[in-house]
Amino acid sequence: MGGSPVTPVYDASAHEPLTDTPWHAEHALAGIAAIVADAERAVGPAFWPNHPLDDDAAKPLPDGLTTIYLGAAGMIWALRRLGSSLPLAELADRALARYRARPDFGEDVPSMLMGETGILLVARIVGGEVADDERLRTRIRENERNPVWELMWGSPGTILVAREAGLEDEASRSAALLADACEEDGLWTQDLYGSQARYLGPVHGFAGNVHALRGHLSDDELRTRIEGPLRRYAVVDGPLVNWLPAVGAPSPSRLQWCHGSPGIVATLGDLLPSDLLLGGAELTWHAGPLAKGPGLCHGTAGNGYALLRAHTVTGDEVWLERARRFAMHALEQVERMRERHERGRFTFHTGDVGAALFARSCVDADSRFPTMDVW
Repeated sequence: MGGSPVTPVYDASAHEPLTDTPWHAEHALAGIAAIVADAERAVGPAFWPNHPLDDDAAKPLPDGLTTIYLGAAGMIWALRRLGSSLPLAELADRALARYRARPDFGEDVPSMLMGETGILLVARIVGGEVADDERLRTRIRENERNPVWELMWGSPGTILVAREAGLEDEASRSAALLADACEEDGLWTQDLYGSQARYLGPVHGFAGNVHALRGHLSDDELRTRIEGPLRRYAVVDGPLVNWLPAVGAPSPSRLQWCHGSPGIVATLGDLLPSDLLLGGAELTWHAGPLAKGPGLCHGTAGNGYALLRAHTVTGDEVWLERARRFAMHALEQVERMRERHERGRFTFHTGDVGAALFARSCVDADSRFPTMDVW
C-alpha cells in the first residue's frame, strides 16, 4: 500500500464510544427539526449569538459574524437546506451589508468561507435583493492568485463559488492558475497565517485543491495525479489508513474532516484507489465519534461523511449503516452539549446544524458534503 508505518495511526483520546442508539429515520427527522427550531428561536438583530467553544482562548469572537464558516451566511445556507421558514433572503441581505460595514475579522477578503464571495453566493441562492453577479465576478478575480492556495481563503474556494454561480470564464481561469501552481511532487505550498506549509486535507490544502480542479481536469487525470502524494504521506496500520496533516509532520495528529482520513475520503473518495478509500473509511469507523462534538469541520458529522462516501463508491450497505449510527450519535451530542452550555451552537462548520445536515444526508443516503458538493 505504501506509506511509512507510524504508531499510533490516530489519537484514541480524541474519540468517544459510539452510542448504542439504533438508527430510526423518524428519530433523526425529529432531531433535525429540533435543531432547526432552536436556530429559528435564537436569531436576533446580530444574527446568531457566538458560542464560547468557538472563541479563541485569548480573544472572544466579535458579535454579529456574517461569513460561511462561523457566521450568518453559513447558518442561512444550512437552514435553507433544512427547510426553515425564516426570512432567509432578508437575513442574507443584512449579512452582506454588515460584512461590508465591518468585515468579521477586520480585513475585507474575497474568500469563500471567510469573506465576501461566500456571502454573495448565499444571497444569490436564497434570493437576496443584493445578489450581484458583477460584484461576485470581481471578487473571484481578485482571489485567483491568492498565495494560500487552499479552500478556506484561496482560489479553490472561489472556483467552487464561480461554478455554482455560472461564472464559467472565472472558474476556468482560476482553475488553470491553480493547476499551474501545483508543484512537481503534486502538492501545493500554502502561505498561510504568516508561515508556509504543505497541507493535505480539504480545508487548507491538497484535497480541497484537487476537488476544485474537478471538471477542469478529467477524473482519470486527477486519479493519476493524486495517487503518488497520497501513498507517499499515508500512515498505515494493517487495514487502517490515516494521513499526515502536512508534509514534515512526525505523525498523524488528527482524524477529522479538516485534517486526516475522514476529509480525504469524503472529498476524494471516488478518485482514490480502493485500498486507500477503504483503509481511511475503516479507520474513521474504528476510531468512533469525535469527542470534540457533533460538527462538520472537526466533529462526528464531518467524519460521518467519509462513511457515506464509502457507501456511494462501493455500494456496500454496511457503510450506510455505520454512517447512520454516527448520525444518531451526533444528534445526541447536540443534546448533551446544549444541556452542558445551556444553549445551542449556531455556526455552520462547528455547530449543531452540521449534525442536522449529516442526519438529513443519512436519511437520503446522500454522500455530498454540504456546500462544496451541493450548493
